[in-house]
Amino acid sequence: MKKGKGLYNILPITICLLLALISCKEKKVDFQINDCKKQPDFIKKLGFDPTRTGFSTSEKRQKGIALVQFNKAGDTSNGGRKIYQHPSWITAGYMGPILLDPQGNCFVAPVPVINLIDNPITKQNILYKVDSQTGEMAKFLELPVNDSLGLTNPYGIIGLAYLCESNIIYISSVQGSTRSKEIGVIYAVNQDGKIIDKLENVDAFGIGVGYVNDGRYLYYGSARTPDIYQVSLTAEGKFNSKPSIIATLNNLGARGDDKARKIRFDKTGKMEISALEFNYNLTAPTEKQETKFLFSWNEEEKSWVVEK
Repeated sequence: MKKGKGLYNILPITICLLLALISCKEKKVDFQINDCKKQPDFIKKLGFDPTRTGFSTSEKRQKGIALVQFNKAGDTSNGGRKIYQHPSWITAGYMGPILLDPQGNCFVAPVPVINLIDNPITKQNILYKVDSQTGEMAKFLELPVNDSLGLTNPYGIIGLAYLCESNIIYISSVQGSTRSKEIGVIYAVNQDGKIIDKLENVDAFGIGVGYVNDGRYLYYGSARTPDIYQVSLTAEGKFNSKPSIIATLNNLGARGDDKARKIRFDKTGKMEISALEFNYNLTAPTEKQETKFLFSWNEEEKSWVVEK
């Protein structure tokens, strides 16, 4: 009788151990939309309409970042268009990539435009944060400054992406890279500003996070070629594979050699790419003509296919 009771007591423990071992394996990831951004709380305090308000770094004759309330659909006048700038938003010169997190904080990085008067090379690897509550911009993280700085490449941070699943910010920097040396880095950073992982010797332009084929991936466009790469990610947001080419913009569009500046995924899982000419040199904003491409996942061929 005692032996029987002992056996019944052991069975539940054995089953629990087996379940624990199974759960330790990396779970498959169902398709999901990696979109958790939120509008900053201070927008309503300013009297702006959140449904048609966004941040812009491309306003003519304006440095820094600007909050813009766009006209309503069909309204071509400027009556409904409003622009606001907190005094702190112009302190870092011209700005480029923008990223919103689930709390409404806005992350933004400086980008040189035309010359380096307002954007010195040594300050191109700084990520700034606009607080969701106060609207004030302050330095969030200063990435390591590369020793190989030179006037042939005035850029630092040129791409930002966010993994909602684990609240990780991805930052691509090409600082120090030259025509002959690719020494850029993609950093994985948590909400405390701590670097948890990095992918070295990679010059990535636009970057984005997407889910496909039971996995989570960081996608990036090369700053050197029209190719699009992917790197698998762990649930914690760390890099889990070497980069591999999954698509290309070669011979597509008007120029045929544009680089991917932005990579986003729509609600159906299609990959949206905004591309432009990029050669590590300074050009006027009016010369940057973007071309948009749409790629869809072909389940039978297990590949990304451009939609004509």
